Amino acid sequence: MSLRAEIVVDGKNELGEGVVWSPAHGEIQWTDIVGRRFWAYRPADGRSRSVPLPDRLACFAPLGGSSLLAGFAGGLEVFDLESGARRPIVAIETDRPTTRVNDGKLDRRGRLIFGTMDENPKGASPIGQVYAYEGGASPRTLASGVRISNSIAFSPDGRRMYFADTPTKVIRAYDYDLDTGDIAGERTFAVVSGPGSPDGSTVDADGCLWNAEWGGGRVVRYTPDGRINLMIELPCSQVTCCAFGGAKLNQLFVTTARTGLDGAALAGQPLAGALFAIEIGVTGLADTPFPPARVSFSD
Repeated sequence: MSLRAEIVVDGKNELGEGVVWSPAHGEIQWTDIVGRRFWAYRPADGRSRSVPLPDRLACFAPLGGSSLLAGFAGGLEVFDLESGARRPIVAIETDRPTTRVNDGKLDRRGRLIFGTMDENPKGASPIGQVYAYEGGASPRTLASGVRISNSIAFSPDGRRMYFADTPTKVIRAYDYDLDTGDIAGERTFAVVSGPGSPDGSTVDADGCLWNAEWGGGRVVRYTPDGRINLMIELPCSQVTCCAFGGAKLNQLFVTTARTGLDGAALAGQPLAGALFAIEIGVTGLADTPFPPARVSFSD
C-alpha cells in the first residue's frame, strides 16, 4: 500500500502536538506547545484558525463551546479560547521545577490520562509520572520513574493502554481497568528501531496502534500483537502526534515540529511544523468526551 501525507496547514509550529478531532466543531485541533498557540482546521471547507495562549498547552480535551480541559505546563485548568479566562483545577509536580505536563489522552470512559516530562537542559531524569484525572479529587498517580511521557492511547474496548517513555525507544502495553482507571501487567509492546523515538499515538477501529516517530520522519502502524504493518514517510524528521479526523474519521492527521532544527536542517525540511493529512483505508474511533460536570476547581 502506498500512502502519501498531504500538507493541510503550513503553521510552522515550533512544537505541534496533542492533536484531537472535535466532532462538535467539525475541526481537527492541536497545540503548538513552544509557540503557545491553539490551532484548528476544518476539513469541510479548508479553513484554519489559531488562538494565542497564555502558557504552554501540552494536551487538552474539548469541553464544549470554546472551553478546554487544558493540560498547561504547570497543571490542569479550564481555559476559554474566546475570553482567555483561566480557572485552575490543580497544579502538577510543584516540587519538581524541571518537569511539565506533556502527552495526554481520554480513555474510553472519558478520563484524562496524562503524563509529565523532565525538561532539565542537562538531560531528562526519570522523575516524571503518569496520572489519571476524572474530576472531583486530584489526579491519581498511575506510574512513576518517567523521563518523557508519550504515546498514551487505548484499544477499542478500552482494556489495553499504550504508553512510551520516549528516550527508552520502547512502547509499552498495560492491562487497563475501565471501572477504576488502574493499570497492571506492564509489558513491551514494540521496540522502535532506527533514528526515531516513540512520540504521540492513536488507535484505529481495527485495534492497530499508529505511532509518530520523533526524529524518524514517519508514522508507523502496529498490529495488536506489536508487528509493524505499515510505515508512512513524512517530509520532516520531527513527527510528533497523530489522530483520526474528518466526518467519517477516515483521515489521519499528523503534527510536526521545528524546534531544535538549525538553519541547514530547516532548509532541507521547509515543511517542518506543518499539519499533514493522510487518506487511510481504515477508520479511527471517536473519543468519549470528558464530562464538564466532573470538573472541580482549586479556588
